[in-house]
Amino acid sequence: MLRWFRRVFMRSTPQTQWAVRGRYDAAQTVNENVRHWANADGLSANAANSPQVRRVLRNRSRYEVANNSYARGIVLTLANDVIGTGPRLQLLTDNERLNTEVERAFMTWARKVNLAAKLRTLHMARVQDGEGFAVLTTNPRLDSPVQLDLRLVEADQVATPGWMPNAAQPVDGIVLDAAGNPVEYHILRSHPGDTLAVAGQDAYDRVPANTVLHWFRVDRPGQLRGIPDITPALPLFAQLRRYTLAVLAAAETAADYAAVVYTDAPPGGEAEDYSQLPPEIQLENRLLTVLPGGWKLTQLKAEQPVTGYAEFKDAILNEIGRCLNMPSNITAGNSAGYNYASGRLDHQIYYRSVRIEQQHLATTILDRILAAWLDEAALVPGLLPDADTPYGNWEHKWFFDGSEHVDPLKEAAAQGERLSNHTTTLADEYARLGLDWETQLRQRAREVKLMRELGLDPNSDGIIVDSVDEDDEDDDYGESDF
Repeated sequence: MLRWFRRVFMRSTPQTQWAVRGRYDAAQTVNENVRHWANADGLSANAANSPQVRRVLRNRSRYEVANNSYARGIVLTLANDVIGTGPRLQLLTDNERLNTEVERAFMTWARKVNLAAKLRTLHMARVQDGEGFAVLTTNPRLDSPVQLDLRLVEADQVATPGWMPNAAQPVDGIVLDAAGNPVEYHILRSHPGDTLAVAGQDAYDRVPANTVLHWFRVDRPGQLRGIPDITPALPLFAQLRRYTLAVLAAAETAADYAAVVYTDAPPGGEAEDYSQLPPEIQLENRLLTVLPGGWKLTQLKAEQPVTGYAEFKDAILNEIGRCLNMPSNITAGNSAGYNYASGRLDHQIYYRSVRIEQQHLATTILDRILAAWLDEAALVPGLLPDADTPYGNWEHKWFFDGSEHVDPLKEAAAQGERLSNHTTTLADEYARLGLDWETQLRQRAREVKLMRELGLDPNSDGIIVDSVDEDDEDDDYGESDF
């Protein structure tokens, strides 16, 4: 049937063209869009993020973060929300004694090495420089049985001197195996921007990949180096600063006591000659002055900032925060135009992004730190308790600081409703607060026990008062000790 249709149809319409062409407006190059798409290219992820491109983006991003208060606040806010006071370990084995002792030992080590502060710095580098690097090292001066430590490295130092785009290794500073896995990193012994290190500046160490922590956001398949998270917002930061400074300069000029002497008379008209007067006239307070005939004195009008100045700043800050999934009130640090519903709705997007960042941190950085810590802790006599399963197979979770609710009463009511209809668990509710439910319940049990010993009712704010006879009361308080 199909052959018959083709034979009959082709014989009856010999001039028919069977080529079907689809058209996309975005694929057309016309005079109106030729400039807009001039920089579009087909480079690979690693070629687009070449060392030269990454260097320029890092320098400009650091400049904006150092000089723009909004950029600095955004970077700090992200680090504080993602890392907070630091991650907390929870083991999930059946041995409660093992869980408690290992968690306590790990958190003690984390405080010794100041892990939370280093992770915040690492995240700031992730957002500002595009990638954060840390090397697992041994610190013999560390006051801890486990002397594992983290040495943070700037992205500038992860480079191969003399690297060429057509080199055997596909990306600068990282050597890969046949399967595409990092084998080693090349870390310069001195920072390229360090003015004190001139001799031997190209010297570098070949560091095994299993001791290097590399945290960046992978936007394209095959990407091995990162670019700043705020890259799309860099031009907007520059525009915001220029506009703010221009408005301020115009307002200051108008606010100064400045005036202009002018005349409406045409050249050669009836206005008196003004050339004999000084170019500038000093005006004193409460002083009347006389100008030559035909001349007028007027003061500059204050026309800045315009009525749309605040709206422009809000719009550009909203656009800046969009590339980071950050709502405008967090970007600007101002919730004046928000209500409860809009704040909750915008924050859902932001805190979902924060949770994704925390999960990426856990799998990329924290799990590797824990594995290295357990490897060394197993060599310290008596540090890890005996266990039936090898420590490499211990299930665990990471907890972070919970976000404070806008309305604690409404959240508490919703929490009680979820628990009553069994749509949540205590573990989930405490996890939202960044707390371990077993630790919190044990602490609450100790508090309730002590309250009962002291005669306090744990279910109310009152005091349990036993019935006392009046005679006993007189006996107790009949004589004063004063």
